[in-house]
Amino acid sequence: MSINAQDVKTLREKTGAGMMDCKKALTESNGNFEEAVDYLKKQGLAKAVKKGGRIAADGLVFSTIAGSTGLVLELNCETDFVARTDDFVNFGNQLVQTILKNKPTSLEEALAVKMDERTIEESLNDKIAKIGEKLSLRRFKIVTAKAGGKLGLYSHAGGKIAVLLEVTGDKIDDEVIRNLAMQITAMSPQYTDKSEVPQDILDREKEIQLAQLIESGKPANILEKIIVGKLDKFAGEMSLMQQSYVKDSSGKTSVAAYLKTVDPQAKVVQFLRYEVGEGLEKRKDDFAQEVASMVK
Repeated sequence: MSINAQDVKTLREKTGAGMMDCKKALTESNGNFEEAVDYLKKQGLAKAVKKGGRIAADGLVFSTIAGSTGLVLELNCETDFVARTDDFVNFGNQLVQTILKNKPTSLEEALAVKMDERTIEESLNDKIAKIGEKLSLRRFKIVTAKAGGKLGLYSHAGGKIAVLLEVTGDKIDDEVIRNLAMQITAMSPQYTDKSEVPQDILDREKEIQLAQLIESGKPANILEKIIVGKLDKFAGEMSLMQQSYVKDSSGKTSVAAYLKTVDPQAKVVQFLRYEVGEGLEKRKDDFAQEVASMVK
């Protein structure tokens, strides 16, 4: 049967699929619009599977606060170019609202949540077919502030890093929360206080430091004192409260000391720092190979 250009255009606008794909879908479905949409969705799933082995280590971190609840999630793609498109950004924002509303407790649960009559997993596959890159909802976390807690958000580098934290204290305002969030962004602490650093991590660091110092010839009791000092510094550098406060140019003020000047009763209850692609292998493009494969 004859497929007119207007039908192809309408189908393309609805699905985001390519012009030739839309024409083929209408042909295969004998002009039935809904069957053509289903055909393209099935094709989209096939394309998504094909792209499943590719590396999606770019993307953006999306975040929001609604009342006493905050959410941070990482949505990955393969290139920064795609991460900056309106389509990708809008999809990420839609994911935020959907997950915040449904409050799934795991990634598996989140992927099964419905979003505009499609599950999040199905919607991801639809986007993969439309955009042409692998997309992945890598992780998310929902944080609910306790009684008296104040939530704050800070997004850095155009959404490449986001920090969500909860602070208590009568004198804590938005500026203080922002300062703390910027500290976490810049210095990447892993713990709130050095007392939280697990013993096995300290033991491993002790072995490393001891191996480096053993050749010094110093007595064992002296080495032990040196090691104690080095471990204290090691734990402090990875703990928010003991880190040097970045906005103090002298480097002599700790975050704990800064917070005490604002409100002696203030406390950082919890914080979360997401950075796009941390721990993931980055994509390495071989443009010569890509061009060669295109002309085969």
